Amino acid sequence: MRLTKYGHACVRLDDGDRALVIDPGVYSEPAALAGATAVLVTHEHADHVDVAALAAARAADPSLTVYTHPALAAELDAVAVEVGDTFTAAGFTVRVVGGVHAEIIDGLPGCPNVGFVVDGVYHPGDALFVPAEPVDTLLVPASGPWVKLGEVIEFTRRVRPARAFPIHDVNLSTHGLASFDDWLDETAGTDYTRVPLGGSVDLT
Repeated sequence: MRLTKYGHACVRLDDGDRALVIDPGVYSEPAALAGATAVLVTHEHADHVDVAALAAARAADPSLTVYTHPALAAELDAVAVEVGDTFTAAGFTVRVVGGVHAEIIDGLPGCPNVGFVVDGVYHPGDALFVPAEPVDTLLVPASGPWVKLGEVIEFTRRVRPARAFPIHDVNLSTHGLASFDDWLDETAGTDYTRVPLGGSVDLT
């Protein structure tokens, strides 16, 4: 299985002719959706779902199937999935976890957020929910108004993945990215590596 980073929170998983994309938002490259057969969307924010790009991809391939939580499913004409569900998308086994977006302040944004564990790869969306099942590969949020570095380190330690790659990092400068990488590499207790934009890693 190959994981490719496509900007901010968007990643793509490929295995043979199977291709699944998670959170193709407005900061993602259009190439992320090319040839994909399934899309997972954690929540409604534009940095996680580019509605226009998704519509264009589905116009080009009407068989492209989108999965998200029930509150967003109708808007995206998607399959509704709920926390605790296990289903198959693009040939991958997906389990839905989490449920709520992390708080920024004063209870906001207060919207649903589901995480997805895809054949051992965990994308939490905008939350730091620790799933019960083992995680081989953690996609760890690096930056955002709802998270701080210490929480990210604690989250990674609690998940205890074999390896971790950062996502949700468009807000960081080059210096900020380097600082984040140093902290995670030295303190998170896992094999941590940054996937370059457009770069891929083999997960086998």
